[in-house]
Formats: sequence, C-alpha cells, structure tokens
Amino acid sequence: MLIVGIAGGTGSGKTTVVRKIIEKLPKDSVAVLSQDSYYKDQSHLPLEERQKINFDHPNAIEFDLLIDHIKKLKKGQPIEQPIYSYVTCTRAKETIRVEPKEVVIVEGILVLAVPELRKLFDIKVFVDADADDRLIRVIHRDIEERGRDVATVLKRYQQTVKPMHEQFIEPSKKYADLIVPEGGNNTVAIDILVSIIEKNLKIQHHQH
Repeated sequence: MLIVGIAGGTGSGKTTVVRKIIEKLPKDSVAVLSQDSYYKDQSHLPLEERQKINFDHPNAIEFDLLIDHIKKLKKGQPIEQPIYSYVTCTRAKETIRVEPKEVVIVEGILVLAVPELRKLFDIKVFVDADADDRLIRVIHRDIEERGRDVATVLKRYQQTVKPMHEQFIEPSKKYADLIVPEGGNNTVAIDILVSIIEKNLKIQHHQH
C-alpha cells in the first residue's frame, strides 16, 4: 500500500489534483481520506457559537481518528469514515465505509503540518497557488456551496484563513517531496506524480 499525503491552502486546487490522479490510475485502486471529514462534531455548541469556529486551526480536526484510520487501512482493515456537514458543523450518524486499496490519498489543508501524519506518508505533496487565486476560489466556493455572502467570506478570510495559512499551512510546505504550482492545471506535475505512484506500485508488486 502506498500512502500519499496531499496538502495545500484552501482553494489551491488540491481536490482537482486528487481527482486527476484518480482518473489516471487503474479503476478502484485508490481510496481517498479527506481531512475535512474529520472535523470535530460541534453539536454540543449553540449554532451561533459554531459559526465562530476556526476551521483552519489544527485543533478543529480529530487527527487521532484520521491517524488511527490510516493505520487500520495499512493493516488491511476497512474503516468507517465520518461524514461532516459544514452547514450544521456536526457529524452525521452515517459513515462511509472505506476499503483498503493499493493507493490511499490523504488530502487536506493541514495534513503535512502534523508530524505523526507525515510519518505515515510515502509521498508528500504540497499544492501551491498564489494567495489571490486562492481567495477568488474561496469566495466562489463559500458563496455557491455554503450560502455565505461576500462580506462574511472576506471577514473570515482575513480573521482566520489567512493567518492560519501563514502559521500552519505555508510552513508545512518544507516537508513536501513534490510541490505542485498552479494546482490542478499543472498537468506535467500531475503526470510526474502519477508515474511515481505507478513505479512504487510496481516495486511493491515485485516484493510480494
């Protein structure tokens, strides 16, 4: 099993990179664990309190559970990935069953910022994008998908997204084996990444 960690700022194009990797690898050979699924359940807080949560701080995420899940997949055991709703800031009662696969991609803004997670990754990738490009994507996404208005999005960006990016996400870039500028548009970097994954899978097959 090959475990690939893919980090990068909010709106850097991580999701596109992940999608393009999956498209290029054999069908059903990849499992994806998204850091966003592991946000802590905030159902104990009143709704207006939930809206103040800093989702870009490592404390908002249950990394222990994510680490435990990766270790289980490594041992060949299926896991139950939580389902998290941004709208209510709570976890659903249902979970998504994830079976062990040859390639496990772990993606999220902070996945390279956690030493214990980094130790589990065979390949560490950081998707890089200019701050203004990321902000434009964040505005579009938050308005369309999360029903927020521009003023709210900008305020959140200034108060939490940007400072957290500078404090936790950007510094984690130094741990990456591969940095992908221009995110999902960088077909050359994605092809290189896919060929590294394929080469590693071949080596693993020969070893067994």
